[in-house]
Order: sequence, then C-alpha cells, then structure tokens
Amino acid sequence: MLDWQPVVLSIKVALMSLVAVAILGVGAAFVMRRREFPGKAAVEAVFTLPLVLPPVVTGFLLLLLLGRYGPVGRLLSEVFQVQLIFTPYAAMISGTVVAFPLMYQSAKAALQSVDPHLEDAARTLGAGEGRVFFSVTLPLAWPGLLAGLVLSFSRALGEFGATIMVAGNIPGKTQTLPLAIYFAAESNDLTLAGLYVIIISLMTFALIFWLNLWSKTRDKRRIIPFGEVG
Repeated sequence: MLDWQPVVLSIKVALMSLVAVAILGVGAAFVMRRREFPGKAAVEAVFTLPLVLPPVVTGFLLLLLLGRYGPVGRLLSEVFQVQLIFTPYAAMISGTVVAFPLMYQSAKAALQSVDPHLEDAARTLGAGEGRVFFSVTLPLAWPGLLAGLVLSFSRALGEFGATIMVAGNIPGKTQTLPLAIYFAAESNDLTLAGLYVIIISLMTFALIFWLNLWSKTRDKRRIIPFGEVG
C-alpha cells in the first residue's frame, strides 16, 4: 500500500525551503550586486560551495554545526531547549542550503539584467529604495527569479544526501520521497520504489513544463506583429 506521508512531507519541506531560499537568495544577490568590498569573491565562492560539494559532505558540515555539540545546536539547546537534528526542520535546512546556490545565481543574473538607468529614473522621480526595488527592479527581474524558484524547489524536493545526515530516515517524521525511494529499493520493494519515482518525476516534470510554457507565452506577448508597427 502506498504511504503518502513521504510525498506530503517532501512537499512541505520543499515549500519551507523555497520561502527561505527566496528571501536569502534574492537578498544576497541584491547586496552583492550593489556592494563592493574586500573578500567579495571569497563570499561568492562560499555561496556557491553547496552546488559543487557532495551532498553528504554538506550534510556532515551541517551536522557539525547543528548537532548537540555544535555551536548553533548547543546554543539552541541551552537557550531555547530546541533540537533541530532528526526533525523535519533539519530536512528543511538541508534543502535550503543545497538549493541556495541555484536561487542565488538565478537572482544574481536576473538582477544584473535590469537596466540601472530605469532604477535611477525612478529615484529621480522621488521613489525610495524600497519602492524602486518592488516597482521597478523586481518586476523586470521576475522571469529570472521565477526560474530560480522552480529550480530551487525541484532541488529541495529531490535532496537526499544532506537530508539523511541531519534528519535521518524516521518513517512518519523525517522520511522524504528520496529517502523512501532508497529504502524501498533497499528492501527489494521495487514496486513501491517505482511508484515514488513516478510521483516525484511527475511533480518535477510538471514544474519544468509549466515554466517553459509560461516563458513561451510571455515571449509571444512581447512580440509585436509586423503589420501593427507604424
């Protein structure tokens, strides 16, 4: 019998990761676009590191950071009596970390594509920085940001290595779809593993298909028919 809990948990974890990645990724890209400072290249390398590191290595580093004896884990445990390891929140954090580089790079490219003269024009008309960002920068960068959001959601949805390191594989609590697929296959339940593979494949395919369809529709709307020019 198909257990839908890993599906529901994976969607919840991916959505929570998406919210965090959207805020952190766009914020980091905005700051890095506007500011020059010593060590900027090193900071950008750190931002991109989870993209090239094996997910298990990323998970191990998170375990050192968030574990009971890690700096963040100890602080949360002693001050707030909160433990993140082996909880759904640990899965969300791992999804956020591995998806962050995709969102950051997409947001960086999208923001750099915005003509700064348009932002300057808005400022000369009296718009503050917040209004310039939400009224000019964000709408113009939205297509690139949307692509980053879709890629980040798909990456968080499919995360395995870092998740199993910090969240474990607790059925009904931290078992996400990729973990359910692995352990179903390991138990020789290939039918169940195949069903989960179909579900996660359909979800990611639907997202990418929708993004491509939206992009084509948007491009068609921007094309001015030759007979209407003049």
